[in-house]
Amino acid sequence: MTTDVLLTRREGAVLVLVNNNPTARNALSAEFYNAATQALVEADADPTIGAIVLTGAGGFFCAGGNLNQLATRRDMKPEDRRERLELLHTFVRRLRDTAKPVIAAVEGGAAGAGMSLALACDLLVSSREAFYSVTYIKVGLTPDGGITSFLAEFVSRQVLTELCLTGDRVTAERLHAMGAVNRLVDAGTAEAEAIALGAKLAEGPDRATARIKALCRGAHARTLDEQLELEARSMVESQGDDEAAEGIGAFLQKRRADFSALRRR
Repeated sequence: MTTDVLLTRREGAVLVLVNNNPTARNALSAEFYNAATQALVEADADPTIGAIVLTGAGGFFCAGGNLNQLATRRDMKPEDRRERLELLHTFVRRLRDTAKPVIAAVEGGAAGAGMSLALACDLLVSSREAFYSVTYIKVGLTPDGGITSFLAEFVSRQVLTELCLTGDRVTAERLHAMGAVNRLVDAGTAEAEAIALGAKLAEGPDRATARIKALCRGAHARTLDEQLELEARSMVESQGDDEAAEGIGAFLQKRRADFSALRRR
């Protein structure tokens, strides 16, 4: 699915989604949420896609919400404001629930809901020069898009509160040190690095990848017993899957496993 606000292309088994609003630093819109959510749904149904990269056009990831549009929300009924907000939250949930691994490729910066989307992805490749900011406080708003949940996975309550109450910029290096950024790369190379990472992941077993993503997504919030139960269910499924037969067989035969062949069946 390619529209004015969302450009899509294939790089082998990797689907690249580009937020295309460069004149506004890729500020978000209802059109983008709808198109990107639909693109993820279609990707899940396509066995030839093994990974997804989310990035922004024009060397900038995303500046967050469009303030010109947000200014009009004051005149709306609360239920109508909530309906608009749910478009963002539906997209965030789709990022979480999509079976394919999703990699954010960040250049320039990710602010407000743009930072929410970067952290909502499963993996994050960032230019060293990129900045991140929970900017809501600066315009009298409160965070959305799951940003407080995502940040709470790897920072203390005190640091979370500082980031949200100041809206100060955070460097990519600091986020990397906190554990939120997987790869730091030179400016202009984040997308290429993310595609290379996606291509590597796409060589893996499709269904096992989806199970692992689901296990990792909520691991920080579950008890050990809850996680053990989910791991047991996933392992029982995996042991009976053709992917395990191929992977174990390849190991014993001292050859490389060909999981992509299973996707083509």
